[in-house]
Amino acid sequence: MDLHALKIFQTVTQTGSITRAAQELNYAQSNVTTKIQQLEQHFQTALFYRHNRGITLTAKGRTLLDYTERIFQLIEESSKAMRDEDTPSGPLRIGSMETTAAVRLPDALAQYHHRYPGVDLTLVTGPTEQHLHSVLHYELDGAFVAGPVDHPELAQETVLQEELALITDAAHPPIGSVKELCNRTLLVFRSGCSYRAKLQQWLHHEGVYPDKMMEFGSLEAILGCARAGLGISLLPLSVVERQVADGTLRVHPASYPFARVDTVFIRRKDALMTAALLRFIELFR
Repeated sequence: MDLHALKIFQTVTQTGSITRAAQELNYAQSNVTTKIQQLEQHFQTALFYRHNRGITLTAKGRTLLDYTERIFQLIEESSKAMRDEDTPSGPLRIGSMETTAAVRLPDALAQYHHRYPGVDLTLVTGPTEQHLHSVLHYELDGAFVAGPVDHPELAQETVLQEELALITDAAHPPIGSVKELCNRTLLVFRSGCSYRAKLQQWLHHEGVYPDKMMEFGSLEAILGCARAGLGISLLPLSVVERQVADGTLRVHPASYPFARVDTVFIRRKDALMTAALLRFIELFR
């Protein structure tokens, strides 16, 4: 098997274009095309559909991509295993929901960095759905996401439970029922966020269809707009404790079972458990 050809194939799938792949790899476009054709000849199947908008993976192409990612992950793990020692070192890529990263992780991350300065820790924030994809595709070593997670290739451990509440400006009158959200603007993270999904489940359960839903890319933006009276959001109480204490935000209880969400740490079952990852997990246990 030609690993070089597989790397080119992987880059083509990532960029979605032979032209862009050639530019990224600094190869002639004809060389990239030739390597793809050689792979198709080797496997005796088409790996891409060619059309006016570019290329799309065939079913066989998706299968090969899955094996390709696993092959390169095994190569990377073999290098890590040869270097891995009892003292954690090297890269560690962790994902987290933004709310967890803002409130729950700073002290623990500072403690970890102090204990293991040789670890090059990278923290990526984003919604649960994004992190599930990244862990499954070996792009992250692990991630804090909303649980429970039901996937045969992932291991999970519950690290904490968050209590959720509706968040409004301080002057907002008490919210007695979720039906009062019918004519209000909802402030949410982008699609894939577990809190947004929980809010939508609650609304759907009560037959409530709000007038408008505004998406934001950061926690601070949502909190700022809530303070200004722009709309209502569903967030963990831990995120707004300071703002509620200083009187700039108000919380309104959520109904069971929409008032609780577990935060779990996920990792691939087949991924190498490096010393850096093991110590990281032990810290949160």
